[in-house]
Amino acid sequence: MKMAMFCFFPAPLVNDLLDLYSASTVLFSAWIQLLNKGPKVEGFSPALHKSCVFLCSSTDQQAMSKTAEPQTRSLSSRQRCPQASGLECLAPLVRSAEETPDPIPTTIEGTIPPWINGSFLRNGPGKFEFGTDRYTHWFDGMAMMHRFHIREGNVTYSSRFLRSDSFVENSEKNRIVVSEFGTLAMPDPCKNIFARFLSRFQTPKPTDNANVNFVKYKGDYYVSTETKYMRRVNPQSLETKEKVDWSQYIAVNSASAHPHYDRDGSTYNMGNSYSRSGFFYNIIRVPPPEEKAAMEDSADLSGANVICSIPAADPRKPSYFHSFVMSENYIVFVEQPIKIDLLKFMLYKIQGKSFSKVMTWEPQHATIFHLVNRHTGKKSEVKYYTGPMFTLHQINAFEDSEFLVMDMCCGDDGELIGEFTLENLRRNSGEEIDEFYNSLCRNLPRRYALPLSVDEQTPADENLITLHNCKATARMTKPGEVYMTHEELHNDELLQFGGLEFPQINYHQFNGRPYRYFYSCGFGHVFSDSLLKMDVHTKELKAWRYPGLYPSEPVFVASPKATEEDDGVVLSVIITPREEKSTFLLVLDAKTFSELGRAEVPVNIPYGTHGVFNEMG
Repeated sequence: MKMAMFCFFPAPLVNDLLDLYSASTVLFSAWIQLLNKGPKVEGFSPALHKSCVFLCSSTDQQAMSKTAEPQTRSLSSRQRCPQASGLECLAPLVRSAEETPDPIPTTIEGTIPPWINGSFLRNGPGKFEFGTDRYTHWFDGMAMMHRFHIREGNVTYSSRFLRSDSFVENSEKNRIVVSEFGTLAMPDPCKNIFARFLSRFQTPKPTDNANVNFVKYKGDYYVSTETKYMRRVNPQSLETKEKVDWSQYIAVNSASAHPHYDRDGSTYNMGNSYSRSGFFYNIIRVPPPEEKAAMEDSADLSGANVICSIPAADPRKPSYFHSFVMSENYIVFVEQPIKIDLLKFMLYKIQGKSFSKVMTWEPQHATIFHLVNRHTGKKSEVKYYTGPMFTLHQINAFEDSEFLVMDMCCGDDGELIGEFTLENLRRNSGEEIDEFYNSLCRNLPRRYALPLSVDEQTPADENLITLHNCKATARMTKPGEVYMTHEELHNDELLQFGGLEFPQINYHQFNGRPYRYFYSCGFGHVFSDSLLKMDVHTKELKAWRYPGLYPSEPVFVASPKATEEDDGVVLSVIITPREEKSTFLLVLDAKTFSELGRAEVPVNIPYGTHGVFNEMG
């Protein structure tokens, strides 16, 4: 099976590995050591737990998968959703666009609430060729930033390409000179044959093409992919500022594009690192800005530290991740059986292949939930696990009595995103695009519940979840190990929308706390073709869906006088392949999910990734 496009970018580990490749001597010796170790069963070490290190070998994972209790349903998430027929071509949504650096006015239909005061910022691939060179994969496109500025019921639009090193060097040479996820840069044609051959063995340059998200650290905005590089940007002018290297601040080689924000002003994230002792997943904390530093116009990640390091279950095949779970007191890292084959990675460079095939879906392994106290950095000694599944985006997590409830978008197979080539995305209407879409997996919302009070007195083979109206289960299969099953956080109506992804909540008020509503995109096509509001209490949903219109990830903006969770609006950028320059910003009433107004702008915007609302004072 192939995974549906839910906008995740495996570039992080790929580019981590580009760095890994560059340290060839260290890597080779580390690799030999890892080969000599081989998979082995390792028990729980109290000493390691005290230092926040958790070991779980690949043999452990296989054993857990084989002994795991079967899920109650027999059909996969893809099989449960209806097959599509007669889908339209989406090629116009994945072609290069022109930037609009100076703000232009929009045409308003309906009413834009006058209390909205700020900018809706969006990111995503926007340029797919340089000269005669063409990118192969959708994820390879150069980052394009978009800004819808909303004030007193009026809206202006502007956009700029990120002036990353990759963009600048490609532009200067008028060809692709920096490799991306699915496109390997070819040797300089001006070099002789011998020099071109030797270039296969040279250090690949990690890309700084930050085309995934806008993120915030110490009050500054950055655009991020999932490499060790970010770019600070001006959220008003979209001007590109300095490049920031995570490894210059802490011992990590990447950071995800989905940090979590604490109410004290600090930011949490996940990053990777590697050494002779293995591959590690690291929980990062960046402190709030200091008053003096906040006045300086420069990047500042000072004070960042790793609060916990979790060794990969198999250091030769670490897991891919796109985001993580955070509640008021805990962080959960989901180690899923989507693996990065390090040996394959090294061989691909020499063979002149792209890195889009280094991931493998290995369902013989379990999915591990690593529970960490985010205030102390202490890793739980309990091994929480479930059957093989993958997740890209978490919806929310909160603590209830002695349980941690986690809601996330999940799928049943993780054959990854190598199929999201531009060739596939530009398939013709009808059978060609139908076949591609129907082969993709679907993600559905699920709820897991982790019992937080598990000890030697906990009864075995008994459901430990006693939460009211919660159908998720957790059973201690043996001392220190808890197997979990999920609750489906939806009813059958959702299946008609092709599942969902890009979940968003009223983040500022309800992240890490009990909540009721989330907003997302439905995927009745390869790209999202509907907006959804889900009530997690009743599992009822509201939908906005019109043929030929393709919405972006929804973002919730609370009303300044809000008294209820869904008092506010939902923003989404709507694009269409049916008509040129017919983009508009959609504003929905978050409570009723009815349209309040739209701001039409005569530009073409390619299908994008993630975005944020930057509220103005």
